[in-house]
Amino acid sequence: MSDGLFEMPAGPRRDSGGSLAGNPTSSAPLAVRMRPQTIDELVGQQHLLAPGSPLRQVIEGDQPLTILLWGPPGTGKTTLASLISNHTDRRFVEVSAVSAGVKEVREVIAGARQALANSGRETVLFVDEVHRFSKAQQDALLPGVENRWVSLVAATTENPHFSVISPLLSRSLLLTLESLTDDDIATLLDRAVGDERGLGGTVSVTEEARDHLVRLSGGDARRALTYLEAAAGAAQAQGKTEIDVEAAALAVDKAAVRYDRQGDQHYDVASALIKSVRGSDVDAALHYLARMAEAGEDPRFIARRLMISASEDIGMADPTALPTVVAAAQAVAMIGWPESRIILAQAVIHLALAPKSNAVVVAIGAAQADVTAGKAGAVPPALRDAHYSGAKKLGHGHDYRYAHDDPRGVVGQQYAPDEVDGTEYYAPSRHGFEGSLRERLAKLRAILRDR
Repeated sequence: MSDGLFEMPAGPRRDSGGSLAGNPTSSAPLAVRMRPQTIDELVGQQHLLAPGSPLRQVIEGDQPLTILLWGPPGTGKTTLASLISNHTDRRFVEVSAVSAGVKEVREVIAGARQALANSGRETVLFVDEVHRFSKAQQDALLPGVENRWVSLVAATTENPHFSVISPLLSRSLLLTLESLTDDDIATLLDRAVGDERGLGGTVSVTEEARDHLVRLSGGDARRALTYLEAAAGAAQAQGKTEIDVEAAALAVDKAAVRYDRQGDQHYDVASALIKSVRGSDVDAALHYLARMAEAGEDPRFIARRLMISASEDIGMADPTALPTVVAAAQAVAMIGWPESRIILAQAVIHLALAPKSNAVVVAIGAAQADVTAGKAGAVPPALRDAHYSGAKKLGHGHDYRYAHDDPRGVVGQQYAPDEVDGTEYYAPSRHGFEGSLRERLAKLRAILRDR
């Protein structure tokens, strides 16, 4: 078959090296060898595997369905595809979203249609990382899905509402996989240590080392098993038969960050950062900033979000907030990681601890709503441009009162169009500096309306 595609026979799935997944003598990675061969071996995702559930129907081969599996890395998407392969008599074809093109996708659909017509044999098509498919490639899947020539199982780590075309999404059952819990990861590690497919009891793991590996895995089963395999190698290289914290730390010196710069967590963590700032929880805000820093997020992206927050969530309650973040944005544009973390941390601390007010965003929103509703009348004649020849004959600038001529620095006259004259958009809060503006604003409005 063409590059990017391969068909798997019914029965035990073969990995890309040709060795049977789960073979204890295999040289395949530990994560591949320990891939569950039955539903009962699956750890986590029990909410998707209840008797009669759509996913179980696909695995048990009862009926063709189109399923989108959405979840973080290492939560079992590929494993579920493997279970379908192991527990069905249907043809199982996997398409690589990295290397397959429209031509290859159409070949699979045509082959599935022919197999169904000639022998009545159905085809399960597995597409991993379907979000990497272009619109044209996803469109090519639609005939097979609509006519039930294939049972499509597509996996993605990105929000399918943004990364999968609407026609395909509407024809699919979306199933959300959850990150594995610490208990789930611990169960997998214990099983891999003793199982003949895994380490076969050749080493043991101290409770402290296991907890360390669980913590570093970030809820990713594949990563946890990879770390365990590395730790076992480190222990054996030291002549040990027990994995202790020292061996685990030697193999893995840095925790995995649950953050994908190209996926949902890019936006989820950024959202959590801003909401923590808005909620004045400086410690939570610093936590999310640290996650973004550790994942290598673009510091300019973080600075842009903070600049918005400085006006949206703080505004005139602390007029120094916006200049502080603008200065931080200029600094990180010149510096980058890792030093930018210090500058951004200062900005985050300033914003989180500042008094909060959304009066600015509420004010501009209300003004825009009036404009959108058609309340955009003529500019009062006194305010119109009177500098060009003939302007005064039109009455432009007539009766305009110059504010600086009044000792108060403000005079009563009409500035707004008739349609919104007297409308109050800005309502200062009582927080921070903005609280001192309330009395001043009341006096200004009184003078302006005394005409």
